[in-house]
Amino acid sequence: MARDIGLNVPVPEKECSDVNCPFHGTLPVHGQVITGKVVSDRMNGTVVVGREYLHYVRKYNRYEKRSSKYHAHLPPCLTLAVGDTVKIAECRPLSKTTNFVVIEVI
Repeated sequence: MARDIGLNVPVPEKECSDVNCPFHGTLPVHGQVITGKVVSDRMNGTVVVGREYLHYVRKYNRYEKRSSKYHAHLPPCLTLAVGDTVKIAECRPLSKTTNFVVIEVI
């Protein structure tokens, strides 16, 4: 039985027994929800999500491209590959660098 995480995302059909899954475990999500592209999936249970955005520079009256990377926990009930667009939500720290969890594959 999957629980409602409070965000407007579909519940995955596949069941899992991961305690750090927001749908089938006890991990609460709160704060930011970010959309990005999967850059790497080589870590065990974690993916790296990259995001590009525009930053305004007042001095030159122009925008510059900036990018950032986020480490996100990947629950076993979701499957994805490098290049997929995903939605990640903020959660409590799961490791030294992982503060997000994947909630949807777009």
